[in-house]
Amino acid sequence: MINLKSIDRGILFFLFLSISILSFAQNDKIERRILKGVDIHLENAIDLIKTSVNINSGTMNFKGVREVGSLFQKELDKLGFKTELTNGQAYGRAGHLIATRKGTKGPKFLMIGHLDTVFELESPLQEYTMQNDSIMKGPGVADMKGGDVIIILALQALEKAGVLNDMSIEIIMTGDEEKSGKPLELSKKDLIEAAKRSDIALGFENGDNDPTTIVVARRGSTDWELKVTGKPAHSSQIFTEEVGVGAIYETSRILNEFYLQLAKEKDLTFNPGFIIGGTTLNQEEDGTGGLAYGKTNVVAQNAIVRGDLRAVSLDQLLKAKEIMTKIVSDNYAQTNAQINFSSGGYPPLSLTEGNTRLLGYFNTVSEDLGFGSVTAVNPRNAGAADISFTSGYVDMAIDGLGLTGGGGDHTIHESGNLKTVEKQAKITAVLMYRLVNSKF
Repeated sequence: MINLKSIDRGILFFLFLSISILSFAQNDKIERRILKGVDIHLENAIDLIKTSVNINSGTMNFKGVREVGSLFQKELDKLGFKTELTNGQAYGRAGHLIATRKGTKGPKFLMIGHLDTVFELESPLQEYTMQNDSIMKGPGVADMKGGDVIIILALQALEKAGVLNDMSIEIIMTGDEEKSGKPLELSKKDLIEAAKRSDIALGFENGDNDPTTIVVARRGSTDWELKVTGKPAHSSQIFTEEVGVGAIYETSRILNEFYLQLAKEKDLTFNPGFIIGGTTLNQEEDGTGGLAYGKTNVVAQNAIVRGDLRAVSLDQLLKAKEIMTKIVSDNYAQTNAQINFSSGGYPPLSLTEGNTRLLGYFNTVSEDLGFGSVTAVNPRNAGAADISFTSGYVDMAIDGLGLTGGGGDHTIHESGNLKTVEKQAKITAVLMYRLVNSKF
């Protein structure tokens, strides 16, 4: 028997280092093939982004959404996925692209993208233009056709390296992320069911457009409507006991109390984006406009306010709703008010230990590949997204793995840096390989 205590510490260190180098070299050989696979397919991936961006797929352009879905479906078919373009008639949208394949080991992945954009057929932005050798401006280049292509590119690299068959992967590219179909239970049913079957969710939105950050928590979003009534009377009688203050004053009290009691709550926002008030109101059916009739010498009888509420956790959301409801119920004299919160909306992607751990894995891969460190996005800068519907169902989830480095999302100035396509695809592919093979 060898007495390890008698062996020189330097020799022990050398033996340990040799074993480590040998192990790393074996792993590195596969990872080098993965990286090479990204390089081989990169030019075609950029062309695929250009082609998809030039297809109008505004949410309500069902034909265009399905055309983009078919474009990506062909690429996934080549990789051996079982694919389907679903029919979204039941919830008033184009439908989703779903792709699945079963592997032999490791965790089950859910990769999330979306086919639609905010740029409908009447938008002035319909095609891409290159601002320089790397910055592309175009409808949906960052949000999120670039991210969809990164999914495909990462999978192509894994297939090229011969490790894709190991992996169980489900891909959901929704057709209504920018304007969800109703009811939401049907619109997001496929996504939620996929989350229930998965262990790890990877979202390919563009985060906060900073390539050095990843989303581990997203705020949820729900809508609210405030209706206020007062007692109509001649303006000379306002503030009397019989007349009170009218609907508009009561509305201003409520909104001001929202601000005073909730504005300092970290990561919580509540935006009144629409208001009309007067003697009589006629709100448009979609809630985005309306008419109000009133006179300067008449105390206002009605007011309507519509807004959204964004919170970083379900607890924070419930607490905010309770406070807002209490404020609304404490009325000025001769007024009445009620607030209704939408039953749907996007849930928050709550910060969890698993999400934080997955960020750590992503950061390790990024640093190992020479791309530098990656940190968490401030939830205040991360809006609602489809990955939020995985919250509570998967062990780990991160988002923001898409094409980044541009800006102007949802405007005619939307752009992205094509150089981030290679980086994000390489990190994603190596991350998935290591997770499947327990390399962390």
